[in-house]
Amino acid sequence: MTVLIEARGLTKRFVKRPDLAARLAGRLGADVREETVHAVDGVDLAVEKGEVVGLVGESGCGKSTLGRMIAGLLEPTEGEVVFKGHSRSGLSGAEARAVHLAVQMIFQDPYASLNPRARVETIVGEAPRVHGLVPRAKTDAYIDDLLARVGLSGDAKRRFPHQFSGGQRSRIGIARALAVQPEVLVCDEAIAALDVSIQAQILNLFMDLRASLNLTYLFISHDLGVVEHISDRVVIMYLGRVVEMAPTAELFAGPNHPYAQALLAEVPRIDARKRTFEPIKGEIPSPLDPPPGCHFHPRCPRAMPRCCAEAPRLKTIAPGRLSACHLNDA
Repeated sequence: MTVLIEARGLTKRFVKRPDLAARLAGRLGADVREETVHAVDGVDLAVEKGEVVGLVGESGCGKSTLGRMIAGLLEPTEGEVVFKGHSRSGLSGAEARAVHLAVQMIFQDPYASLNPRARVETIVGEAPRVHGLVPRAKTDAYIDDLLARVGLSGDAKRRFPHQFSGGQRSRIGIARALAVQPEVLVCDEAIAALDVSIQAQILNLFMDLRASLNLTYLFISHDLGVVEHISDRVVIMYLGRVVEMAPTAELFAGPNHPYAQALLAEVPRIDARKRTFEPIKGEIPSPLDPPPGCHFHPRCPRAMPRCCAEAPRLKTIAPGRLSACHLNDA
C-alpha cells in the first residue's frame, strides 16, 4: 500500500520562559530557570492510505500533541510531516492549503469544539464556502448531504450546538471535518466523552465513512478495547516516544516491550475471572525532566544498567513489528 502521511523525527518542546515576577525573584536569589516540556521526542510514523492506526498511551505521553502536529495545528520543534511524498514545511500557496485541508482533526469534547453562537449550517458550511469547494448557491444542499452522511436530518442545520445531545454534537464535529473533503482524519479521543451505547454508534459511523469515502484514520484513545476493535495497526507511546508498533492482532496476542506488556495485561477480559489487577508501579516521570536512557526504566521490572544510560532505538523484531527495547538485543 502507499504511504499517505508520514511523521519523520517529530519533536515538540514547549518552553516556558521566566516572567517579570520570576525574573525579579531571581535577582533576589530565588532559583529561577527556563522550563522545557519535552512533549514529543523524535517520533517516526508512517500511515498508509485507507489504514486505521490506533495511538495509545498514558495521559501525558504526548499522543495528542503528536496528533496535532500531524494535523497541522502545531508546528514541530524538529522534524517534518510528509504528505504524499512532499514535506509540508516546503509547500506554499495553493499546495500548502490543499495539504492542510486534506488532514482534519476531530476533537475530544464535542461541545467545547463547536462555536456556541453559530448555527450548524455555519459550523459545517463556512469552511467549504471560504475555500471555494462548493458554490454559494449549492451550499445548503451540500450541508444537507453532509448531515445525512453522519446520521442527522436536514433541519438540524438551523439549530445551535446546545440544542443537541453529546452524540449528535459528535456527529456535527465529524460533519465539519468532512466538509473540506479530507483524506486523513485525526481523531483525538473522539468518543471518550460519550456514553458506551453512543460510542458504538460513532465507531460504526467512522467505519462506514472509511468505506464510503476511502478515509485514513489516526485514532487516538485511552480505550484499548476500542483500539483493538477499530485499528489495523497500533502504536504505543510512553513519555514522548514510540515504544512499540505492530498489527493489532499480533500486538494484543503478544506485546514485546515491557510497557506494552504491562499496559495490555490490565485490559479487563471476560474470561479472566478472579484475577487481581496490578497497576504499573511508580508514577510516570515528568516531561519537564525525563529520565536518561529509556524513559520507562525507572518503572520497568526488567531494566538493565544499559537502560539507564542509552535510549533504545525502534527496531524491527518481526515483519511489520517494531519495538524499542534493549532486551531485543540480548
